[in-house]
Amino acid sequence: MPPVTLCINGEEAMAALGVRLGALTGGVGVVFLQGDLGMGKTTLSRGIIRGFGHPGAVKSPTFTLVEPYEMGSVRVYHFDLYRLADPEELEFMGVRDYFDGTALCLVEWAEKGYGVLPNPDIIINISAQTHGRSLQLAPHSARGESWSTALANEFI
Repeated sequence: MPPVTLCINGEEAMAALGVRLGALTGGVGVVFLQGDLGMGKTTLSRGIIRGFGHPGAVKSPTFTLVEPYEMGSVRVYHFDLYRLADPEELEFMGVRDYFDGTALCLVEWAEKGYGVLPNPDIIINISAQTHGRSLQLAPHSARGESWSTALANEFI
């Protein structure tokens, strides 16, 4: 399936898209979030995590590298690899344990962990446009393809 492009205008719309994406994942999968600083990667992650019922703050784990969230039976791991100097650092923190197929892993700046991170179900590249943000959804698995198709049908 070719990439799908969505146009999202505003923080509330980005969070709403996150809620819907989270629901589609069922709390399992790997999502890579790409884009320059300030494009909305954390806002999208916040929508996903709050959509599962997390009532508290959702901040970018820039210094901790990963922030875990448990909402009932759903586990979400939110990664921010912006400050990662070498992908091998992920091995030292036991990153493979997070990607065991029973949780949803959201990875900002995933390109800094290539070679160590598993393949994603979907890569979402966020960029600025005149009015809001452009999100290019590139599925990399059957699961990612179903998410992309559903979002395209609802948000285009």
